[in-house]
Amino acid sequence: MKHPSACTDSLDPRFEQLVLFNAELELLADGFRWVEGPVWFGDHNCLLFNDIPNNRTLRWSEQHGVSVFRQPSDYANGQTRDQQGRLISCHHSSRRLTRLEFDGSVTTLVSHARGHRLNAPNDVVVKRDGSIWFSDPLYGLMNDYEGGRQNSEQPPALYRLDPDSGTAVAVASDFDGPNGLAFSPDERVLYVAETGAPGASEPRQLIRRFVVADDGCSLSGGEPFHQINPGWADGFRVDQEGNLWCSAADGVHCIAPDGTLIGKVRVPGRVSNLCFGDRHHSRLFICASHAIYSLFTNTRGAAIP
Repeated sequence: MKHPSACTDSLDPRFEQLVLFNAELELLADGFRWVEGPVWFGDHNCLLFNDIPNNRTLRWSEQHGVSVFRQPSDYANGQTRDQQGRLISCHHSSRRLTRLEFDGSVTTLVSHARGHRLNAPNDVVVKRDGSIWFSDPLYGLMNDYEGGRQNSEQPPALYRLDPDSGTAVAVASDFDGPNGLAFSPDERVLYVAETGAPGASEPRQLIRRFVVADDGCSLSGGEPFHQINPGWADGFRVDQEGNLWCSAADGVHCIAPDGTLIGKVRVPGRVSNLCFGDRHHSRLFICASHAIYSLFTNTRGAAIP
């Protein structure tokens, strides 16, 4: 086993081409409760992320460190940007998806589907056609730590929000707990984390692989792609070669497009989510429990949206 740097474990020669021998894990900030939803704003040279239990969205930059971007945040979780660069956020307490407009106002994109309120939208991605895909598990309704206990009105599901009609359609409903999601670089494959039903005796904790139909709207497949161990898959991102960089209990796992675990980035604390950013989109920003870390890599994140 080779160690390209002190914080990485190479399990396959393919991983050694993705990391640098002289780039180490950096602690950027800590003192939070549970961080999630990292998204890079290159035009402002900053990272936005959510400290969910503290009900706030924070901003980090190399020049100014950490500041409050929005508080209260309505217990925001996963986030991304749309084609116009606007912030798209999932919210637990109001059970909706929102868009932050350029003038600072907030637009509700969706709060209901299938005739009922959503559960607690968890993570979100925007496809190049402008459609918004998001997961809607029960996790954000189940305790008071991340938004307050509420009753679910429908089963968990994965949704596609049409950019023209504004209608959310369930594209997959056979989930116990859909979580993080990401498209392959060519958008022909959608990966979705199945984090499982809380408290289940045999939880389904894996990453599933769906094929996107030619219409760009529907899915097929959904077979198991990779089983994370230890822990479970939460949020993840795809690099330009199609590798998945996925959260795990012991750090970040790098999974090749064939489903093979090829390497790890060891991180203190349980990783919840991550994203690529900074110059050349080659710096990995990592949300891990109460802290934010980063690692410069030798790859670049797939272009999003």
